[in-house]
Amino acid sequence: MKATKKSMLLLLALIFTMSLVLAACGGNNQSTSGSTNSNSGSDSSNASDNGGDAAADLDFVELTFTYPGTKQKDHDRIMEEINSYLKEKINASIDIQPIEWGQWDQKVNLMIASREPMDIYFTAAWSNYSVNVSKGAFLALDDLLANTEAGQSIVNSLDPAFLEGSKINGKNYGIPTNKELASGGGVVYRSDIAEELGLDFSNVKTIHDLGPILEQVKQAKPEMIPLFALPGDFVNAHFLANWDFLGDNNIPGVIRKDRDDTTVKPRFEYPEYMENLRTARKYFLAGYINADATTTTLSSQDALKNGNVFMTVQPLKPGKDAELASATGLIGKLQQLELTERTIATSETAGSMLAISSTSANPERALMFINLLHSDKYLNNLLNFGLENEHYTRNGEIISPTEKQGDYAPGAAWMFGSQFLNYVWDSEDPQKWEQFREFNNAGHPSPALGFTFNSEPVKTEVAAVVNIRQEYDDALETGSVDPEEIVPQYIAKLKAAGLDKIIEEKQRQFDEFLANK
Repeated sequence: MKATKKSMLLLLALIFTMSLVLAACGGNNQSTSGSTNSNSGSDSSNASDNGGDAAADLDFVELTFTYPGTKQKDHDRIMEEINSYLKEKINASIDIQPIEWGQWDQKVNLMIASREPMDIYFTAAWSNYSVNVSKGAFLALDDLLANTEAGQSIVNSLDPAFLEGSKINGKNYGIPTNKELASGGGVVYRSDIAEELGLDFSNVKTIHDLGPILEQVKQAKPEMIPLFALPGDFVNAHFLANWDFLGDNNIPGVIRKDRDDTTVKPRFEYPEYMENLRTARKYFLAGYINADATTTTLSSQDALKNGNVFMTVQPLKPGKDAELASATGLIGKLQQLELTERTIATSETAGSMLAISSTSANPERALMFINLLHSDKYLNNLLNFGLENEHYTRNGEIISPTEKQGDYAPGAAWMFGSQFLNYVWDSEDPQKWEQFREFNNAGHPSPALGFTFNSEPVKTEVAAVVNIRQEYDDALETGSVDPEEIVPQYIAKLKAAGLDKIIEEKQRQFDEFLANK
């Protein structure tokens, strides 16, 4: 029976990825129309459900949207172009407000707690999705998806696996990005420096094997940070440790994505949890990790862009190194190295979403904007890459950077709508989307694929343990404190706050899910 279920999951994954490729091909061969934007010369999709005469029937509204990222030098210039275009398409403007990665969780928590007016939030399984749903921060979108043109367009463009896999208690509170389904973990490093120093990666199979490499970099390049770490994206990140948090990475209770065991346990009951923390501590004490790892507000992308970082931990997919190289001005100087088995899990179906805030005064128009990011090739690429002939030049679907490309390089295409509308940089493989299909086919399906924990029955305990995790996780997982001393204190606090009750409720819901598959 288990083998049959696993085979079915693999078959579903194959069907899913084939549909993505077909959707990508369709999106890349849409008929084009001349844009009213005199600076672009780019195509705009005729597939948009909300444009032309329809916009004239709508009252003008102003929308707001926030996501984790660095405000670009040409942000305001691009916003002018976006809003000129949106006025024509949906009679709206939008104020896009990036928040630095290191401040994201704290600022969003304050915004939600104070009921600050906002229309669209970026959210994800690793970014308090379930926690914020339990707080009433996001609207349930099922009626909008079913009963509006924009909603139906989104539903038709996404494989059902995305919308099914990101539901909480049977409802959708976020619109997933149309992107890769499988996931792998590893590192991206400066290949030019590795070549200069003659570094040998042949014996590096896990993050625990990186010590000799990092030591050579430290000795030869004392001005560089051998391994840049930041809270949440290091040794115990879900993509590197292969944790399946069953819907929200901030709520305790996991299984392993790369195994078949369905027993929900706290991470500390797995021996690899402490092994990872010990490695982080070892690297920190050796000076391989940035001293401000627990407090830095830089993203790993921005750290690479600064030019003084040799290596970062990354969730990997085909061409991740080339994407980062284009975003950081390091074209031809980055290479990726996989250190985990590839997996397929709900953390990927819910790994990048746009949610409509429960404080939004215009949820239908917000959904229209999200739909444009899924259907309008011109708007999608304008938001992601800036202006044609200013930030890039284009030859069909292939784009090349100009001298001004660094003035607008948010590196956030995986957050916005459909990646299959994206142009491909000339430094990337032109067969990038075909490689995505092959990547997805090689993934090991998690036993929990399609399951998302509903934290409502234990929301009081969840709120308490999330606060405790914020107190301990960053310091432990970046190696800034001794795990032998701190982890026992951490466990005691988690248990006192109701950890066992959360695990019990997660297991109950998960068992029910498995029984009904």
